[in-house]
Amino acid sequence: MIAGIIQARVSSTRLPGKVLKEVLGKPILAHMVERVLRAAKIDRIVIATSEDKTDDPIAGIANKLGIDCYRGSLEDVLARYYHAAVSANCAHVVRLTGDCPLIDPVIIDEVITFYIDGGYDYASNVVEPTWPDGEDVEVMSFASLEKSFNEAKLPSHREHVTQYILSNRDRFRIGSLKRGEDISSMRWTLDEQADLEFVTRVYRELYPGNPSFGLGDVLGLLRKKPELAEINAGIGRNEGLAKSKNADKFDLKTGID
Repeated sequence: MIAGIIQARVSSTRLPGKVLKEVLGKPILAHMVERVLRAAKIDRIVIATSEDKTDDPIAGIANKLGIDCYRGSLEDVLARYYHAAVSANCAHVVRLTGDCPLIDPVIIDEVITFYIDGGYDYASNVVEPTWPDGEDVEVMSFASLEKSFNEAKLPSHREHVTQYILSNRDRFRIGSLKRGEDISSMRWTLDEQADLEFVTRVYRELYPGNPSFGLGDVLGLLRKKPELAEINAGIGRNEGLAKSKNADKFDLKTGID
């Protein structure tokens, strides 16, 4: 079984409550679930959120949509994610984050196919990014996730689910799916207020006439209205990961500086 596990929380620092923000009368997270449900190769979807009361609305969205929800540690995201995978009883995990409301299910299926056909322990389209930021898909075996859960110690490895795997490439068979044309400079994720403005404009333009719009439709829109891409231009990629890696330099638990 292949489970798509969407990690989401309300207490994001840069844009608090971002997955609950509404676009066209529907929470961002609900829009994303709607898109992931169209991925043909995912058998089951689980939303992985925390036990903190602030995340009660996320569990409420999952319940309303009829989607499984696992609630675990707020800070130890790797533990939360691992136990969500255990609850799904899956052999393979597709890692998705709730701040990617423009995710294309076709790309999800492409990465899964690449992972299966290549016999990888982990495969993604983010290690060598060529897709827009926000079209991020990571696939791994449950065994690889379990190894990470049992062995990871650094703060960045516990906060970012796949960093232990990517930091130990000699121990895992890793595949990277690259797009023919590199368009990774495009920013379609949701971390800042400007990102929300961009996503809202895209949905207003495309969703009413085609709720199933994909990457090609967004690219077509940006060719017609290039000014939309300027709304959130200049924001760095993976700023949260960089912050976590700085925490590795002084781990209070181990005393290592």
